[in-house]
Amino acid sequence: MRKISLRITRVLSTMTAITPNGLTYLMMFTGILAGAALVVPGITGAVLGALLIQVYLLLDCVDGEVARWRRQTSLTGVYLDRVGHYMSEAALLTGLGLRATDLLHREGRGSHWEWAFLGTLAALGAILIKSETDLVDVARARSGMTAVEDSASVPRSSSVAKARRVASLLKFHRLVGAVEASLFILAAGIADAVHGGLLLTRLAVVVLAAIAMLQTVLHLLSIVLSSRLR
Repeated sequence: MRKISLRITRVLSTMTAITPNGLTYLMMFTGILAGAALVVPGITGAVLGALLIQVYLLLDCVDGEVARWRRQTSLTGVYLDRVGHYMSEAALLTGLGLRATDLLHREGRGSHWEWAFLGTLAALGAILIKSETDLVDVARARSGMTAVEDSASVPRSSSVAKARRVASLLKFHRLVGAVEASLFILAAGIADAVHGGLLLTRLAVVVLAAIAMLQTVLHLLSIVLSSRLR
């Protein structure tokens, strides 16, 4: 994405007056729109969601590049960037749940709201995972401590450290990230288009909700058992 973003950044920085924060707001809107696009039935919604997330990723690169190019970096920009990631990932997973709910009743007369609940659960997990990381710095700052070093993320327990390395190798936790989740949803949408129905989309909701909830607990334990809060 950097090969594309740097070209766009050059144009935006020299030929427009758009601000870095303006680009961040556009990134937020695009991410939320990707979640809304998943409600569109059939393969169209899945493709739109995946494409919009790619635009979201592009804008996530461009806003920071424009800020550095113009020397307009700010705490507000950092804050908005984090909020944008929270909102976009939550919107995508919530949109997946609504997609599986069959709001337009293409699979029958009624909507199946249990899928919307699972999608919301996945969205909540994605937000909590990010919150657990960000709140480490909040807790340290309120205690008068400096930002945490990378070395402090290693769990103090050797067994927990080994489990963390195994989980890191499997990389299953990345599935709840916006880019990976959008591609996973797209794959499910393509499979459903071939076989008919929403079986694979609903399976994707279950998988992502389970990963999000499991990762929320494991990530919390990893933080508490490391030196990040000491």
